[in-house]
Amino acid sequence: MPLLEISRLNKHFGGLHVTNSVDLALEAGEIHCLIGPNGAGKSTLFRLILGEYQPGSGHIFFAGENVTPLKSFARIHRGLSVKFQVPGVFKGLSVRQNLEIAAQRLHHGAELDGEIDRLLDFLGLADAQAQLAGNLSHGQKQWLEIGMAVSLKPRLLLLDEPTAGMSPEETHATGAMVQRLNAEGMTVLAIEHDMAFVRQVAQRVTVLHLGQVFAQGSIDQIVADERVAAIYLGQAHA
Repeated sequence: MPLLEISRLNKHFGGLHVTNSVDLALEAGEIHCLIGPNGAGKSTLFRLILGEYQPGSGHIFFAGENVTPLKSFARIHRGLSVKFQVPGVFKGLSVRQNLEIAAQRLHHGAELDGEIDRLLDFLGLADAQAQLAGNLSHGQKQWLEIGMAVSLKPRLLLLDEPTAGMSPEETHATGAMVQRLNAEGMTVLAIEHDMAFVRQVAQRVTVLHLGQVFAQGSIDQIVADERVAAIYLGQAHA
C-alpha cells in the first residue's frame, strides 16, 4: 500500500483548472521530486495534500486512510509535515528558540534539550543557536525551517523548493540532509526547479504540466524525455 495515494484529484479556481485529474502514489521510504514549469500546479497540489485547499473532486489517501475531508492540523497529527518555499521562521527569536517551539510538541524537559541539540548538529547550526533567526543567511533560514518541520518526526515530509535562492554548495548540503533523513526512514516529496538537487536526491520524478501528470520515471528517464525538454523550453501546448 502506498504511503500517499492521490486519485483523480481536481481543483478549479474560477474557470482555471489548476489540478486536472492528478493520480500520484508515493511508496514509504522514497524520495520523490515534483517538477514542471511555472504555473504547472505544483504548489496547488502541495496545498491539497496538506489540506489547505479542498479539491473539487478526487481523493487523497495517507497510510490507507482517506484524509480528503480532514483539516491540515489533523493531517499533521497523522504524520505530515511541510516546509514552504519562503522561510516562516520566527525572526525575533533565537535559532534554538525556534527549534524549541517546534520540538516541544513531542518532547519535554531534558529530552527536549537533547532533541534540539541533535537538530542543531544535523542542520549545521550549533554555532548559530544563540543568533536571532532573522540574522541568519537565506540558506541557514531554509535549513532552520527544515529542522522545525523535521522536529515533528513526520512519516511524510513535504518540501516546497527547499533550495530556492541557495548557492550550489548550500544546495548540495541540503540534498545531503534530505538523503540522511531518508536513510533514517523518512519519505520525502519535494517540489524543486534545481535539477542538480533533483539528480542528487530523487529516486522517482513526476513532471506536472498544465495541472496534469505529464511524465514520470527515474531522473535519467525524465532528462532523456524530449517532451519534457519541450515544455521547459515553452514549445509544448498539451
